Amino acid sequence: MSENKKILTQIWNALPFTGGDKPLVNVIELYGVIGASGPGKGGLTLKKLEKSIETAFKPDNLSAVALAINSPGGSPVQSRLIHDEIRRRAREKNVPVLTFVEDVGASGGYILAIAGDEVYADESSIVGSIGVISGGFGFEEAIKKLGVERRIYTAGENKSSLDPFKPEDPEDIERLQNILNDLHEQFIELVKKRRSDKVTDDEEVFSGAFWAAPTAREKGLIDGTAQLNDFLRARFGKDVRIKRISSESGSLLKRLLSNSAEMPANLIEPDALIAAAENRALWARYGL
Repeated sequence: MSENKKILTQIWNALPFTGGDKPLVNVIELYGVIGASGPGKGGLTLKKLEKSIETAFKPDNLSAVALAINSPGGSPVQSRLIHDEIRRRAREKNVPVLTFVEDVGASGGYILAIAGDEVYADESSIVGSIGVISGGFGFEEAIKKLGVERRIYTAGENKSSLDPFKPEDPEDIERLQNILNDLHEQFIELVKKRRSDKVTDDEEVFSGAFWAAPTAREKGLIDGTAQLNDFLRARFGKDVRIKRISSESGSLLKRLLSNSAEMPANLIEPDALIAAAENRALWARYGL
């Protein structure tokens, strides 16, 4: 074989849809907060990931698709949309899906995790937080001190519910709590459906608590502790081809748009700062 042909063969085999008869596992990278936030819209969304998911499931000779997850959660809607799209593709191609949690797979990140038929994590991974949270601030006293008068006009008696510049209304709180309860029940039902024969009958599992991987395994939230590359080589052989598929281009421009810490201070908009603070708070909840 000529040198040029060898090079062409190597390039061909490196493509996600080709590569001889060696076992192939495509890896979808799901890293970050879930949901669009801030001007850069850097979070995980179905729109952003749809092409990557399609690419991962496209080959006909797949041994499996793996999910590499490192997410503290975020939007429940986007979490479920991404989960459902992965499950739809898996059914269509009749391909097993294996999940590997890195630092954290919690809240919406755990919804992504259970898109896998088997779920694994590192010994030190944080897993769980099966709950729903809504937070905000109240500025009523602050605007009084500043001598600011709040003026707001609505059509619809509940249109200004939970206005942060007004005193809390018990009816608004009850309405929000009902929504959170509904979302929590949906989360619980999904976990029970995907982990029906594994998750323990323990109320604490669905309390919003989270644990390190060994305890999460005892509670049936994961199947064991393992690292992606080692596990795939053990299951499919040392010659397994592991192809990572990322939705990020890795370009400097992309990093500048998605990471406000790298941007000059005079270019950071207030919305970006708020989004960055919210994202930071999500990670900080798990000590990260």
